[in-house]
Amino acid sequence: MIRITIILLLISMIFSGCSGCSKSGRYKKKNSGSQPTEVASTKRQFSGKTIIKMTKENGVYKIPVLINGLNMVFIFDTGAGLISISNVEASYLYKQGKLTKEDILGKAEFIDANGDISVGTIIKLKEVTIGDRTIYDINASVVNNSIAPLLFGQSALEQFGKISIDYNNNTVTFE
Repeated sequence: MIRITIILLLISMIFSGCSGCSKSGRYKKKNSGSQPTEVASTKRQFSGKTIIKMTKENGVYKIPVLINGLNMVFIFDTGAGLISISNVEASYLYKQGKLTKEDILGKAEFIDANGDISVGTIIKLKEVTIGDRTIYDINASVVNNSIAPLLFGQSALEQFGKISIDYNNNTVTFE
């Protein structure tokens, strides 16, 4: 019974937040003036270039990303402040043991592209891998919407260093 209560509490924390917006844009911790800290691990060392093929669907470019060891496809969104996943992906990560209650960092307020403010949940992704490059302990937001798109935003992109996009070949290069 206690285990069920803990699971329900965890799921309610994950699912609370915006009811339909993507979490692109700025964010801040609720009831505090500072932003959640993105943690860049000293384990990340890259050499050479990594070229990733993008696919264009409905006017947006998507890239394959490994999140805590699970394959996902994200919209490559340089305008999003954080990686953003829906409550469905958060639940799936949790059920697979890839997201734990310790990875839930708390609530934050988000300003979306329309200027609307909503409250969401910030989680820590242990590993984010693109090609042969892995970064660690990256903040992400959980959108309380089962059909919200997966957005690959600045909380991860800035950790990869120099990035260039070749729209003629539908590739993104990480240097």
